[in-house]
Amino acid sequence: MHTVAVLALQDVVVSDLAMPIDAFGRVVLPSGKQAYRVRVCAEDGAGNDIDAGVFTLRAPWGLDGLSAADTIIVPGRGDPSLELAAPVVSALRSALAAGTRIASICVGAFVLAQAGVLDGLRATTHWLGTAELARRYPRISVDPNVLYVDNGQVLTSAGAAAGLDMCLHMIRNDHGSAVAADAARMMVMPLERAGGQAQFIVHEPPAPDGATLEPLLRWLAENLGRELSLEDIAARASMSTRTLNRRFREQTGTTPLQWLHRARLRQAQYLLETTAHSVERIAAQVGFGSPTTFRDRFKRLVGTSPHAYRRAFRGGGEAALAGNEGR
Repeated sequence: MHTVAVLALQDVVVSDLAMPIDAFGRVVLPSGKQAYRVRVCAEDGAGNDIDAGVFTLRAPWGLDGLSAADTIIVPGRGDPSLELAAPVVSALRSALAAGTRIASICVGAFVLAQAGVLDGLRATTHWLGTAELARRYPRISVDPNVLYVDNGQVLTSAGAAAGLDMCLHMIRNDHGSAVAADAARMMVMPLERAGGQAQFIVHEPPAPDGATLEPLLRWLAENLGRELSLEDIAARASMSTRTLNRRFREQTGTTPLQWLHRARLRQAQYLLETTAHSVERIAAQVGFGSPTTFRDRFKRLVGTSPHAYRRAFRGGGEAALAGNEGR
């Protein structure tokens, strides 16, 4: 079983700590078995108090628990400028050298940066901390405009909600979109947000008549196989195309057609995993008139071809892609 170790440092941010415990702990495979074993590891050893701000906690594992982990998650700390203890630095560097997958949530990126885990890599953190991360650690290419960054072995995420997006992304890579979708439903969380989406979107307050895009998005999801133009979508929404584009930008961070293409490709991923339908048939089912266009768009989003994706994920196997989704 895949072991996920969540590192609880002094001054840990409670929401950052709890979220991956809950996310990975809820994942159940089609066989009914738990997908992950989750352990909380303390920097000062098992059973010692950890300051979590409003309360203290004790973890059943110490830093030695990191050496047995397949994935290490590093939550943020209330003061990201705190110096790391030498044993923590050593444990993280040893895990990196051993090939362990390491991910940070929010300002947990400062922990990975102090340990040298992010040197030479692209990374992100909460938008309030991106400038400081870049200033302190010039060897890191800091991207302030994304939800998470997947470098393959090392991942970083923005705020706590983006950390959940990142966890679902890792679950998808480990076990496929169907298992990740089940986990997302358990947490009442959409599985649509990809890493390249902007961190901070100013949403227009709902109109007095409750005019949000939710009914339209639901209709689009139910009609992915239809040939839909921007004018068709605008007519369904009883809006001009200009207003429709503005509303989509405000509420989803993308355009109507981009949202539609992404939703079609998500559905294609599910069909590749759960059916034996040909790529050509799936392309038609999800609304792509040309199999060539489908293949090109699929590879651009997912980072591999539909055939390679099916080989990796058919039946919810353990194989993972290179982590390029959403780039």
